[in-house]
Amino acid sequence: MAQDAKDGQDKVLYHIDDTAAQATKGLRNIRNHLDVAPQTRIVVVTHANGVDFLMEGAKDAKNADIDYAALVSALKARGVRFEVCEITLRNRKLKKEQFIMDADFTPSGVVRIAQLQNREQFAYIKP
Repeated sequence: MAQDAKDGQDKVLYHIDDTAAQATKGLRNIRNHLDVAPQTRIVVVTHANGVDFLMEGAKDAKNADIDYAALVSALKARGVRFEVCEITLRNRKLKKEQFIMDADFTPSGVVRIAQLQNREQFAYIKP
């Protein structure tokens, strides 16, 4: 796992581009990750259909009892950052106001992934 040379903190990027296939599993992976390694710095970068779980009112299509906003909020409270690709917003004609308050935005999800991996040495996980 990538570590910050200054303090030895692990840094991990979770990449989600398909809510139906990855969101519930990814959020569970992140929770488990933090349960074992609570000091890990985690950034979740979303684009394409992966942004959907960060929209207001989003629920798991297979289990309506899974409310994504509550799961995201709990992880954000543990230091996880959730980023939405602004190119996806433009392409899909979505507005920032349609997303939960815990979502942050990045100009390009793909560029952000590359920067986190190359410039900041984040480990890469795609659930």
